[in-house]
Amino acid sequence: MAITTAPGATGKPARPARPYPTRPGHTSLGRKVRDNLTGHTFLFGAVLCFAVFSWYPMVRGVVMSFQRTRRGETTWVGWDNYVRILHEPSFWTAWKNTLYFTVLALVLGYVVPFFVAILLNEFRHAKGYLRILVYLPVMLPPASALFLFKFYAYDPSDAGLFNAILKALHLPTSEWMQSPGMTMPAMVVASTWMNMGGAVLIYLAALQNIPGDLYEAAELDGAGIWRRIRHVTIPETRLILALMAMLQIVATMQLFIEPLILANGAGAEDSATSVAYLIYQHGFFQNDLNGAAALGVIMLVVLAGFSAVYVRLTSKQD
Repeated sequence: MAITTAPGATGKPARPARPYPTRPGHTSLGRKVRDNLTGHTFLFGAVLCFAVFSWYPMVRGVVMSFQRTRRGETTWVGWDNYVRILHEPSFWTAWKNTLYFTVLALVLGYVVPFFVAILLNEFRHAKGYLRILVYLPVMLPPASALFLFKFYAYDPSDAGLFNAILKALHLPTSEWMQSPGMTMPAMVVASTWMNMGGAVLIYLAALQNIPGDLYEAAELDGAGIWRRIRHVTIPETRLILALMAMLQIVATMQLFIEPLILANGAGAEDSATSVAYLIYQHGFFQNDLNGAAALGVIMLVVLAGFSAVYVRLTSKQD
């Protein structure tokens, strides 16, 4: 009978296993790069888009604000464009109108979506249909929605929707966009109707994260609807309310398409001229790209300063 011996049983030392040769570049660093190649590719595309369409225009605008271009020749003029813009009467009129619109939008366009969200949150049935109904204006192109307001709702004749309602209630009618005093409130109403759907959905998501035990405890203490909103709803949604306030102010200070379509630009007695529309006028009507760049830099500085103050205040509260 043949006897088999195990490897190494003959007394000879076993040879150590030879490691497989590694290919050049197969290091841990190269492996990490290969593993993250897909993510880095997507990241590069996003950074490239931001660099080309956001960062480069901003840097180019800042540079142009210190230059003057005449007949293809560009010269450095320092702060001359800023001094010239600040001495234009339309500059201060535009800022006054823009701030007025921002304040009205905070009163109406910021408060109304929050209470609409509270109302929708109280419904037990047909929540999905109501959300679609509220969000429907957001899906319309802004120009189409504004033309609808201009030629149907804000028609200064008795055929206009709002004037027909006022006449049915035996109230005086209005000329709406042709009246300097009604131009800004009318634009705020149209802007709120167009844009409040997104804010309502954000508020609804925040409201549904509030524990129901807090409302039950408030009801047991005899709190009514207004006390529950004041002592439960608002404190629990404080962070999202602060964030939406900042976004609302930044968005409304870039007011442009509403005066362009509803008021044909400046409006009656320059009552609709905004800073963004003034930039548009300088750039495309007056062929003053350097002045438009200076106006854009001023608006950038104002919005950046406001955002910095907001971040500082909210960080202290936290």
